[in-house]
Amino acid sequence: MAKIVELDPTDRKILGILLRDAARPISDIANEVGLTTNPCWRRIKRMEEQGVITGRVVLVDPTVLGLTLTSFVTIKTDRHDKEWLNAFAKAVDRIPEIVECHRMTGDVDYLLKIIVRDISHYDAVYQRLLELIPSLSDVTSTFSMETLKRTGIV
Repeated sequence: MAKIVELDPTDRKILGILLRDAARPISDIANEVGLTTNPCWRRIKRMEEQGVITGRVVLVDPTVLGLTLTSFVTIKTDRHDKEWLNAFAKAVDRIPEIVECHRMTGDVDYLLKIIVRDISHYDAVYQRLLELIPSLSDVTSTFSMETLKRTGIV
């Protein structure tokens, strides 16, 4: 189990700023949280070394790219062996429209988040999913009507 890292209020402020804009200059971040540049940089570096910050990414607005349909797909399977799980993970990785995949507890085995242009694009992804992944006993899709919150902020 990973060691739990305690963050003080200043660390949390720094992290919040980086989560909103990872390209923000350290001098701006330091000024906003009431530090000078060097202590702010050291805090960021420490959070990277502790594994709190694992990377920096660019967030893309899918609608600007014409990807306006988000589907959440629940999957049930009768197979739970390591070989099948590895094949499933590889297949999911091969489909770029699947932007998230979670192994679940309860009556659903997996939850996928799929972002596509429209329903015909979704159907093509769905057909590819069925082709690449054997032994699916139930695949159920629901579609998002509106995103009310989208953030990486903790």
